[in-house]
Amino acid sequence: MVDGVEVLPSADVLAMLDADPQGWALARAVRAGGEIVDFRLEYVNDAGARFLGRERGELVGRTYRELWPETVNDDTIPFYRRVVTDRRPATRTVYYDRPSVSGHFELWIGPSGDGFAARFVDLRSVTLGPQTAGGSRLYDVLDAAFDGFTLLRAERDADGAIVDFICEYVNAPGAALTGRAVEETIGRRWTELTSADDRLLQRWREVAQSRRPWREQVRYEDIGQVWEIGAAPAGGDAVAVSFRNVSTFAEQQHHLEQAVAAARRAAGRNAALLAVTSALVAASTTADVYAAIGAVLRPSAGGQGLAVLLRRDDELVLQYHAGYEPQVVARLRAVPLRHRYPATTVAGTGRARYLSTLEEFVAAQDGDPAPIPSGGRQAWAFLPLAAAGDVLGTLVIGYGTPHEFDDDERANLEAFAGVCAQAMQRALLFEAKLSIAGELQRALLPADLPQVPGLRHAARYLPWTHGADVGGDWYDVIPLGDDVVAVVIGDVVGHNATAAAVMGQVRNALRAYAAERHSPSVVMQRVNRLLLDLQPDAVATCCYLELHLAEGTATAVLAGHPPPVMRTGATADTLVLRAGPPLGVSADIDFTETTFLVPGGANLLLYTDGLVEDRRYHLDDGLADLRKAVQAAPSTDPADMLEYVLTAGVGPQPRTDDVAVVCLAVAAAGVPPASPTTQRRFRGDAVSASAARRFAADVLRAWGEHRLADDTLLLLDEVITNAIQHTVGAVVVRLELRPDRLRVTVADRSERLPSPRTAGDDSENGRGLLIVAAVAAAWGTETMPAGGKEVWFEVARRA
Repeated sequence: MVDGVEVLPSADVLAMLDADPQGWALARAVRAGGEIVDFRLEYVNDAGARFLGRERGELVGRTYRELWPETVNDDTIPFYRRVVTDRRPATRTVYYDRPSVSGHFELWIGPSGDGFAARFVDLRSVTLGPQTAGGSRLYDVLDAAFDGFTLLRAERDADGAIVDFICEYVNAPGAALTGRAVEETIGRRWTELTSADDRLLQRWREVAQSRRPWREQVRYEDIGQVWEIGAAPAGGDAVAVSFRNVSTFAEQQHHLEQAVAAARRAAGRNAALLAVTSALVAASTTADVYAAIGAVLRPSAGGQGLAVLLRRDDELVLQYHAGYEPQVVARLRAVPLRHRYPATTVAGTGRARYLSTLEEFVAAQDGDPAPIPSGGRQAWAFLPLAAAGDVLGTLVIGYGTPHEFDDDERANLEAFAGVCAQAMQRALLFEAKLSIAGELQRALLPADLPQVPGLRHAARYLPWTHGADVGGDWYDVIPLGDDVVAVVIGDVVGHNATAAAVMGQVRNALRAYAAERHSPSVVMQRVNRLLLDLQPDAVATCCYLELHLAEGTATAVLAGHPPPVMRTGATADTLVLRAGPPLGVSADIDFTETTFLVPGGANLLLYTDGLVEDRRYHLDDGLADLRKAVQAAPSTDPADMLEYVLTAGVGPQPRTDDVAVVCLAVAAAGVPPASPTTQRRFRGDAVSASAARRFAADVLRAWGEHRLADDTLLLLDEVITNAIQHTVGAVVVRLELRPDRLRVTVADRSERLPSPRTAGDDSENGRGLLIVAAVAAAWGTETMPAGGKEVWFEVARRA
């Protein structure tokens, strides 16, 4: 209670706001001489305080001018004043980068007493562009540490025993592996985030208690995957865990080991060189290269011990060894380039050096205060690892007995080292790029699509690019409740990390807007504006489909994207939809919707343009191929249909672009309803009238009721325009096709009932309900029990 006026809502409402993940704030007007001059913040929830970067205690009770001095000069206070004065809610999107507040916010503001209520979310928590400061920091982290990473804090029972771990931090790739967002992961117990793998939980306990790190490849036979997992103590009871799916690399290792086994059977130095080359060609990582060196080169060269030392700053660092004693390995971990060990000279000059006796080895290090011990070797070959003019380091092969190196052997050994260096350089570059590319690709495409009652689906992504390139194709399935599901597919122009980042931004933004139950055209418009704000040079195409399964209808929006193909029975056709330009082309775009029927048992195929066209192959030819393949598919099961289409020679062959494909199968219809019904919700603004007319025209066309269109659209225009002018919020338009007439209902939240009135000769208003009364077979109004009203009219169906 402030000045005798109740400021805050009930405790139940406050508890609901406190639990909301979106930011909420309540402010009360500060007046001088009856005029609003400022606002005092009376309440903010935890999410709002987090978005604003301050504690709740620092915010509540202070005025906007105290908290954000910039509001004195910008449009903030006048904007809120209009909401309070006009009693009309409003929305706005703002970007701040100031000492007092920083973020890209979308706000909804509505009048509340002598003040307002504001709901807001920082869009950068949903989509983060690389041009923002946060985006730059994220990219820096990805460049420095590519693997998934999480920090776990031990949770102990009353006796001090570790019973679980709580996630205190996780990066985005790490959270993606749990199927949750970062915000949903931090603060959760390990056993809540996983399937309670007792082996890993025990490992975390051992690391926390022993303070010794652990790393291992773990094979999960039930899912056919291999994971490389590492854990290390991180102070106190904390454990730092990194992890990576290395299933592909494990498979390559298996093939490499098979190649190694075959190489061991090769005879002669030339055959051995060919075997080493073959094994190294298949090596994609430095681990593969080291495996080939150890398994093939060492026995082929006849050496007892082998070591790989690579240059790092002013020292040689041991990367791999085989056959060396622990005391020798300890000394080789890091050898300064100024040391007289022969490997340092070879790394500096790029010229091989051969020592045939132990005496030569000792003499080579004469005068060094800490010579490297010989171990059990008495001859050495020190070979430069040189590729493209760059000396990466030194390959050391040690022999158990004195050994003379003739010219042929030296030539073969140096050839061995040259092949190894090339493979190693390629693997080092590949690893540096592939780690981030792989994490991005896995994180940005959904690992599993949600199951939706009444709808089966399957999706495939076929990359054309290789190595470190990342494509911009994506797809998603978003359940919206009430038998409604959104299906989206899109393509960002480009094949690089920027395209992948844009793809992630668009996909996440689209999910956020769809979850708020905006109409398809509004979802596309908001994503378009956000893309222009975050990535002005990016362009993306998209097909957004909102399926109403219970009704058997769908509403689609195309943004520069090829239309879906629908199969009903034995025929398949490309859907004829209203098309708009791609996302990112212009901010002045109004995307339009198309509504159509989706019969029970139908299949829908959504795809990116790489499936049907390129510079060599015309789009019309590709669409004809696709329709033919969808129609000829022997099964309507989505996975089977995708397999058939992708092997039927559709479109350009070979492909020159990535391909994403989603196939849907709608459950077979039961007994058809006596009165088909469909409805949509529209915003309470002027453009909704035209959108509602298009919706009604599409539905009537799909129902085969063209003759009802003229009267229906005239009447609907009058009724919905009246609703928009006299209410705040969304309106719902429902069409019901009865045996003898069409009934159209427009519902809104206002309880003010319309009444006909006589308009003057010069009046532009007042004739709407008179037209309804004159044209409609019947019309009326009803007050709804939950609040609001419905205005309905009926149009007789002609024989």
